[in-house]
Amino acid sequence: VQLQASGGGLVQAGASLRLSCAASEYIFSNYAMGWFRQRPGKEREFVAAIDWSGARTFYADSVQDRFTISRDSAKNSVYLQMDNLKVEDTAVYYCAADPTYDSSIEYGMGLWGEGTQVTVSS
Repeated sequence: VQLQASGGGLVQAGASLRLSCAASEYIFSNYAMGWFRQRPGKEREFVAAIDWSGARTFYADSVQDRFTISRDSAKNSVYLQMDNLKVEDTAVYYCAADPTYDSSIEYGMGLWGEGTQVTVSS
């Protein structure tokens, strides 16, 4: 398994949650990483991305200023810190990776992990 996401759960609106994605060393060191989500009845959508160095990040407008993507080279892991969660953030969240980091990244990435469910109650 090259990408393994974890950390989902059930929380109340306004709470915080942190998702983790463990990657193989090669993927982590050479690929841009990102998070996507699929809300009930919706298509999968981009959430956030970070380049291989951690210097550049990019967020969907819907999560800007509430979610933070980061990476830890010591653990070959990428995180999605989600604050002030809203009911509409309820979704299956997927970790993804791609060898390139450019404007097309929000439309999809080359490698996908299994999703982790996040449910936000009112």
